Amino acid sequence: MKEWFSTSTLAGVAGLPSSVMGVLKKSQKEAWKSQPRSGRGGGNEYHVSSLPVTTQAALLRADLKAKKASKPAAVIKGPANKTALLESIWANYEKAPQSKKDKAQKSLNALLLKNRLVENGSSKRVASVHVEQEYSINRATIYRWEKLVKPFHQSDWLAVLLSQNNGKKKISECNEEAWEFFKGDYLRLEQPALTACYERLKRAAKEHNWKIPSERTINRWIKNRIPMAVRILSREGEYELMRLYPALERSVEDMHALQWINGDGYMHNVFVKWPDGEVARPKTWLWQDIYSRKILSYRIDTTEHTDQIRLAFGDLVEQYGIPEDVTIDNTRAAANKWMTGGVPNRYRFKIKEDDPLGLFPSLGIKVHWTSVLNGKGHGQAKPIERAFGVGGLGEYLDKHPAFAGAYTGENPMAKPENYGSKAVPLETFVKIMAQEITAWNAKQGRRNKLCAGELSFDEAFNNSYATAPIRKATEEQRRLWLMTAEAITVKKDGTFTLEAGKKLGCGRNRYFSHDLHQLGEDKKKIIIRFDPTDLHDKVHCYTLDNRYVCEAHILNAAGFGDTQAARIQKRERTKWMKANKIMAKAERTMDALDVAAQLPEPQQSDTVENKVTRVSFNTKAVLRQSGKPIKQDDYLVSQSSDALAEIKAEILHGDFGSHDELPIDQTEKYLFWLGLDNKAKEGLEVNEHYKNFYESFPHSSEFEGGKMLAELREQTSAS
Repeated sequence: MKEWFSTSTLAGVAGLPSSVMGVLKKSQKEAWKSQPRSGRGGGNEYHVSSLPVTTQAALLRADLKAKKASKPAAVIKGPANKTALLESIWANYEKAPQSKKDKAQKSLNALLLKNRLVENGSSKRVASVHVEQEYSINRATIYRWEKLVKPFHQSDWLAVLLSQNNGKKKISECNEEAWEFFKGDYLRLEQPALTACYERLKRAAKEHNWKIPSERTINRWIKNRIPMAVRILSREGEYELMRLYPALERSVEDMHALQWINGDGYMHNVFVKWPDGEVARPKTWLWQDIYSRKILSYRIDTTEHTDQIRLAFGDLVEQYGIPEDVTIDNTRAAANKWMTGGVPNRYRFKIKEDDPLGLFPSLGIKVHWTSVLNGKGHGQAKPIERAFGVGGLGEYLDKHPAFAGAYTGENPMAKPENYGSKAVPLETFVKIMAQEITAWNAKQGRRNKLCAGELSFDEAFNNSYATAPIRKATEEQRRLWLMTAEAITVKKDGTFTLEAGKKLGCGRNRYFSHDLHQLGEDKKKIIIRFDPTDLHDKVHCYTLDNRYVCEAHILNAAGFGDTQAARIQKRERTKWMKANKIMAKAERTMDALDVAAQLPEPQQSDTVENKVTRVSFNTKAVLRQSGKPIKQDDYLVSQSSDALAEIKAEILHGDFGSHDELPIDQTEKYLFWLGLDNKAKEGLEVNEHYKNFYESFPHSSEFEGGKMLAELREQTSAS
């Protein structure tokens, strides 16, 4: 850089006045180092060291800018773009260990010391000797460092010195085709071992004359050149790649106890002997409070099924109350229509329009499904999964001392030495399960955010539950979880058949209720809620929109020759018919004669007298006590009182001679039956031709009406 400057050159430079006279006055005032101006003109020139620091920096920047414009600065071998080179050098510095950074700092200190000595008037040789003695560095090394950092600004010297202070390293040679061959073999879902892939690479290199590095170098390249996410995706799949992404941390501080629950099934690693003699590992369904992580209820069985989940939920609601939200897996057992029917996004089973409304939507509980990512459930969405992990219930329950010899191990490769030597009775397992769940909830010092390393799950739950707005279930709602719903078509006679007994070995069951007649008339479907363990008791009937209808009781099939069952059935049927007759009388306040009296008188029309007399059994009119008809109808009726008296006698004695057809008129039918009944009471045998009519007519809907009309007409005749 130029050392001497005239006043005209310095005028207007940063830190100095803009006029020549101003610069001259400032130089005189501050006694700048000067000399007579060389060349043409008079005046003085001033040395750069006397100028203000701001002015010196401005002159230095201008000089560097001028040099750059006239001649490109020399750079070390590398990318043409100096910015990219600096970024690479500093990235290398960031990744270097602290020992290398300390060594680079020592080199930088040596260079800076030499520069200060030179600036203070020492020669470069003297300065180099001093640095050599101070830092024990060879002068040739110092000269090499100076040459290395010369193209760079002093602020970048530290990174530049670190990139070379280890000396030159041997760069392993490898053909690009060989590296691509190795990656194609190694980055596979079969996860081949590095050694096997390298052996195949050596055989291919020999065939194609490739240059390849050592196996150790290849192993280092895998870590440094292939991003970990790419390695995980290529060798372990999308699900493992997804697990690299940080999970969303959720807070429960704005919730309260029992607001949100989640549930899951756990297969125990214990052999249990069941009451029927079967030895199998039990499967428990557990419901957990998300707010406090307390286990609220559970049910044990051999498999995970709908009834187990439903009954466990019933235990929870009866003891604590009704939650507002629930999170479950979209499995066949958990997402069954009895629990979640009617939920719009239930992607399980075939959705039918007449599917009953499930337990959760019936109680106003919002259902949340755990997500399925790449074909696998996302367990992080359910906090209860953590209770099944390392240090969870398996450590406290499955490995309990009472189960010694019955423990199976977590997987087939981890079987204990005494595998299969014992199976604990179910009663013992249930007892220990209750004890350990209680201890699990009461354990102090839980480390989640809510317990803060001090509280237990029980304490965290109870503190919030005492003041939380909890919904309690009514007796009517209790039917919703103690019974299972199924859509059934009601027959006209008020009966329906339930197939649910098949899974319990009970086959089909038939139920009946008088209140279902009206529904059965239109062949409507109803929801049946029942206890699957007690199908021989009553079941509850609901409409499809969950309106309660009635209770229905089972109709047990009787033996083919069981006369006692027939008598009981007849007695019950008679009571039912009598009750309906009473209701029919109460329903009708106006009889037929009153209705007839309200009708207007018909206008008389010209008629032709018919003098033909013919008697026909099928066209007999209703008779009074005197034997004379009380009305005319569309049939031909005899006008002879003697003939009418003869017909009545035949009816009352139940004997019609050659007449085989039964009466059509309701009153005639009743009178005919009355005659047959009189014969039967006298000990006479009823004609076989009319025996079926005699037995069935009292149970028909015409019997009571015919009786009432006959009695009414007898009274009318007497009056």
